[in-house]
Amino acid sequence: MQSKQDISWCYDLAIIRIYREFEDLMLTCLTALINGDSETFSNHKGRIFPKHMNVEVCEYLICGDGYFDFSGRSGLISTIKRIVPTIHWLPEIVKKQKYKTALDQLSALRNFAAHDSSVSKNRALDVTHQQRMSSSGAWLKKQDRFAAISNKLKNMAQEIEQASPY
Repeated sequence: MQSKQDISWCYDLAIIRIYREFEDLMLTCLTALINGDSETFSNHKGRIFPKHMNVEVCEYLICGDGYFDFSGRSGLISTIKRIVPTIHWLPEIVKKQKYKTALDQLSALRNFAAHDSSVSKNRALDVTHQQRMSSSGAWLKKQDRFAAISNKLKNMAQEIEQASPY
């Protein structure tokens, strides 16, 4: 017996959670790329790095003193390009047009759900092509929108799994 507001909050939490899981997937992929192919990373950076560094060192090389974060699809692609060259299987997958909308909506809707600021709301309105929106959850719960985003992300994850040599 949940109210409409309760259901919207569930979708708000769901988009935050799926973003968190996707963020973890991307950090794990980048860590594996450095650790599993230090030669490509070394060539890309113009420095020699040892083979098979531990996870903490790899994460430091990716995040520095901060935490792993990206701003939409373009931000994710930029982050990946700091680790591997543009012509590499991971950025090639992430850059595919079929994932663009889902990645942009994931970030914008997550930020709106988490921060509820006017800036995050405007970005969510932009990526969803809406005139108004009360919350991310209110938009996501209609017309299987959450399922559409999560299915695209699952497809991308499966494509990454198939392309990964690790």
